[in-house]
Amino acid sequence: MKILSVASEVYPLIKTGGLADVAGALPAALAAIGVDMHVLLPGYSSVMAKLVNPVRLLEFDDLIGVGAAILACRLDGIQYLVLDAPELFDREGGPYTDASGKDHPDNWRRFAALCRAAALITETGLDDWFPDIVHAHDWQAGLVPVYIKHTTASPVPTVMTVHNLAFQGQFSPAIFAELGLPQSVFTMDGVEYYGDVSYLKGGLQLASAITTVSPTYAQEIRTPEFGMGLEGLINARSADLHGIVNGIDTEVWDPAADPMIAAGYSHGKLKQRQINRKALAERFGLDNAPGPVFTVVSRLTWQKGMDVLAEAADEIVGMGGRLAILGAGDPALEAALAEAAERHPGKIGVIIGYDEALSHLIQAGGDALLVPSRFEPCGLTQLCGLRYGNVPIVARTGGLADTIIDANEAASAARVATGFQFSPVTTDALLQAVRSAIRAFAEPKTWNRLQDRGMKSDVSWERSAARYVELYSRLLAARSDKQPSDD
Repeated sequence: MKILSVASEVYPLIKTGGLADVAGALPAALAAIGVDMHVLLPGYSSVMAKLVNPVRLLEFDDLIGVGAAILACRLDGIQYLVLDAPELFDREGGPYTDASGKDHPDNWRRFAALCRAAALITETGLDDWFPDIVHAHDWQAGLVPVYIKHTTASPVPTVMTVHNLAFQGQFSPAIFAELGLPQSVFTMDGVEYYGDVSYLKGGLQLASAITTVSPTYAQEIRTPEFGMGLEGLINARSADLHGIVNGIDTEVWDPAADPMIAAGYSHGKLKQRQINRKALAERFGLDNAPGPVFTVVSRLTWQKGMDVLAEAADEIVGMGGRLAILGAGDPALEAALAEAAERHPGKIGVIIGYDEALSHLIQAGGDALLVPSRFEPCGLTQLCGLRYGNVPIVARTGGLADTIIDANEAASAARVATGFQFSPVTTDALLQAVRSAIRAFAEPKTWNRLQDRGMKSDVSWERSAARYVELYSRLLAARSDKQPSDD
């Protein structure tokens, strides 16, 4: 089975969030069960610098108005296909924004070119490699099913995965004429969305199957509260909607062999974890008080509930907790958390930015991980928290609800709890969960059991990869049934 995966970011080549982790880990998980996945991504300057002996496979004289090529490069067993289009991707800033943080004004063209290239690969192949299915991720790859449906002679099945429905790739209708699509596509049954062009809406409308990154989120996006205006379309396609929870790369995230932490350890052998706890406290300027260290690795945004955390910070310290916070996002929330750290020196440490190595140390040295998201399609930090014994405290939503077993009375008595859930996302509810965690932390045996059960949880891609293979197989079987027989 040959799959072409299309994503705007893929770890370890380029990462801004969880999409990159998923797009980077899924190919290896699928390879272990016999699936050949090639990964197509943009040739950002930082990506091009990491390629080793790339091979030029396809040339495009006019790919949505620019010259481009497909480069192939195998790194650590994964076959990457990089869209080399310097006019689109060789520039300062990040994948989506310029150095000042503003969206690149030609993002519509940049990601339309990525999608068009994917469709062309299905027709021309790459040295006799032709994909059976194309798997597109988020709005940046939303036009993949559209181009395949409307510009290829023999459309292959497509899967559209929604990592976060809040980001939809909505642009002015003026761009449509430059996309190279028939005018009939600019309708309610295509990419038209309240008079604009929506890349994600087009992908959801025309993909053979739709997946989200957790079963609960698949149901949540069918409601007005979480559907972001697309709940009508999603409900109309409910028969093609599948929730498959994410996993994490358990080789990258392995506390026993992690080169980014101060000392390795494993479940049942947590003594070495104290070395990481001390290193974490030093990095964030925290004192050695006996209470738990609550940690955050997150975008600092309203979606992630960081305003609620900022409101709760003083009381968390008052209850004997300390906070180590890593992230960046809304300037007002960054400032609010920094001010809390100024009010409580030695009790709250805040580092603004993204640091992959530090995120590993936070998981290895923290006592509890706070994830107060208002909505969370899946979430990966709580899976890393489980793996590292950093007990998750999560809002009861999306993938957080699917992956953490609340330490309520029944679950605790049955010894299956792995963390704490709370709802709704309010300051009071978060503080109640924190109080429960502090009580459990005061009983070392209780806390160690929570850590041990979390570390034994299966957070790998194994089961989820099997679910994707099942879906791919179903799509291929359906396509075969539609093919005319030789008779």
